[in-house]
Amino acid sequence: MILKLVNLIILLFVPFLMAGLIKKTKSFWGGRKGPSIMQPFYDFVKLMKKDFVISKTTSAVFRIAPLVTFTSVLFAAMFVPLASGSALVNVSAGLIVFAYTLSLGKFAALISAMDTGSSFEGMGASREACFTSIVEPAFFMLIASIMAITGNFTFDSLQNILASAGSYGILITIFAVVVLFIMVLIEGSRVPVDDPATHLELTMIHEVMILDNSGSDLALFTWANGIKMLLISSLIAYMIIPQDINEWIGVLLYLAVMAVISVLIGTVESGMARIRMSHVFEFIFVMSSLALVVLALVIARMFGG
Repeated sequence: MILKLVNLIILLFVPFLMAGLIKKTKSFWGGRKGPSIMQPFYDFVKLMKKDFVISKTTSAVFRIAPLVTFTSVLFAAMFVPLASGSALVNVSAGLIVFAYTLSLGKFAALISAMDTGSSFEGMGASREACFTSIVEPAFFMLIASIMAITGNFTFDSLQNILASAGSYGILITIFAVVVLFIMVLIEGSRVPVDDPATHLELTMIHEVMILDNSGSDLALFTWANGIKMLLISSLIAYMIIPQDINEWIGVLLYLAVMAVISVLIGTVESGMARIRMSHVFEFIFVMSSLALVVLALVIARMFGG
């Protein structure tokens, strides 16, 4: 019961700490002190206190989209193993439910952007949908390959790679971690794919989709995006944290992995510029290529290639 409460606290509050740590890392590499690690949480509270402005051209779709996006991310979290080491709902169809529940939230954000009647926001929605159409097959390919070699069709298979894949296990784990890290950058709207701090019209993707949202609506979109990053990062943590350790040590290791991922994201954003829009697809296809490598390794292990 206590661990479930810890999981809930982590799910709701660690996304703010991750965002704060990313900003702190970027400030460090830029030679600045930077804001407090709690600043994203303070900004969220400030937004929740503000009223919102809704355009007269929008419909009920625009009004309910932030809530649909946020609740879909929370529902998807039920199928992901967090700090306690197991998902709240652990079923064989968890992979599919997780992926398409997140897709439901993204769909709500997409149609909300188009509901404003702005061609600018429609452009961002189009780009976001295009990127998702590439990321989703790569994610399914990766997780399904791991499930096939472990014989476990839940997310628990992520902890059984080394035991099931033999000499291929380390390689599969390394490539899988890289694939999921790239997915964090893409789905979290981070550099080099997107930049949450940009306001350049021709390069905005996620930010332009929520440009008409304000107050609590904007706060929910921001919170949902942070939780999504946490969930994908949790899959990385689940792969590399050893099994059969004390539960509380597992919680500490989980938090340490989240901190390392946040620092890596901040370092990537500080060390490289955003990719030109015409080359973003090449970067996203790196994720697909690495997922294919994992599939090849799994086939080699299973059929003795």
